[in-house]
Amino acid sequence: MLCLSVLICEWLVRTTFLKHLSTALLVILFVALIANLGIIPSASQGSPVYSGIFAYVAPLSIFFLLLDVNLESIRRAGAPMLILFGIGILGTVVGVLVGMFLINGAEQFNELYPPISGMFVGTYTGGSVNFNAIAIHYNVMEEGVLYAGMAAVDNIITALWMVVTLTIPTLFRRGMKKIAPSAPAPAVEEQHPEREKETIGVMSLSILLSLGLFTLLVSNIMADWLATFGIVIPSILILTTIALLLAQIPSVHQLPGGHLLGLFSVYLFLAVIGAYCEFAALSQIGDLAWRLLVLVVTIVLIHGLFTFGAAALGKLDWDVAAVASQANIGGSSSALALAKSLNRMDLYLPGILVGALGNGVGTYLGFLIAGWLA
Repeated sequence: MLCLSVLICEWLVRTTFLKHLSTALLVILFVALIANLGIIPSASQGSPVYSGIFAYVAPLSIFFLLLDVNLESIRRAGAPMLILFGIGILGTVVGVLVGMFLINGAEQFNELYPPISGMFVGTYTGGSVNFNAIAIHYNVMEEGVLYAGMAAVDNIITALWMVVTLTIPTLFRRGMKKIAPSAPAPAVEEQHPEREKETIGVMSLSILLSLGLFTLLVSNIMADWLATFGIVIPSILILTTIALLLAQIPSVHQLPGGHLLGLFSVYLFLAVIGAYCEFAALSQIGDLAWRLLVLVVTIVLIHGLFTFGAAALGKLDWDVAAVASQANIGGSSSALALAKSLNRMDLYLPGILVGALGNGVGTYLGFLIAGWLA
């Protein structure tokens, strides 16, 4: 069903009035629709397919797409990306404090007010890994209905924010009548002739899949091994490093098929993001549902105001701001998916790196906020 959804969305973008949208955006919306209609499993129902895509397909998409990366291109986006990412973190913290004030969070959540604040700071600093880490420590997961509702709101807003960050750069380019030379519009990715002409032979496909799966295995083993010595390095950083080293080898860099494998993997990842946009779960928590929605919408709006406001004031690239914001809200895989959808190869690595940085600092920052509010 997920593959069929990609096919339907690609066909719609190529042949209908939806051609001005990107396949990435349409996949999120389409899969969210069929998940909420019960055609495919929702987030609360879960699926081994979703878990497998997060565990294997998402990191493999990073590997395949990084094989296209020229390290010289990173310098064009490195510093602005890091600055906007940091400003986005500040916006997240301010957003949590303002959002909790608006819904009177201290009274609504009682003793869970500090950890819930920390959870949302963590998840919108570098992804849902931080959300769960803080929840486990404070036993928030024992409040099953509340936790499920919070997770549902988080997933819904994460999916919607992907739509926002896909849309904002395009709107601002059209409004300003100016497109950066290195930043074509999202719809361009659907028009690339090389996508249609790229031929994947059995030899090339075998090499790419072998390299990707072996790198994923080695990355996980090395991360676990280093953890036994107290050295915590996310496996995604190890995978990124290996992929970059391989990308500098001409025979590997020129292998046909990596772009297509990476692109389709990204679409599958975005499809699962859409499936996690579950509205029915909100009904389980009654009156708290709209309060949580107000809280989370306030957080991401203030975060967006900080990030895109800084980009406007500093006259920075809107694509860089969008990828930095997505690295905050969704983490490395979401940042890469957005960079690919915006057709910005030079933002692949910076997006992954700041997303990994968010995974690293998000948990610490979440615990810091929770401790401060306690």
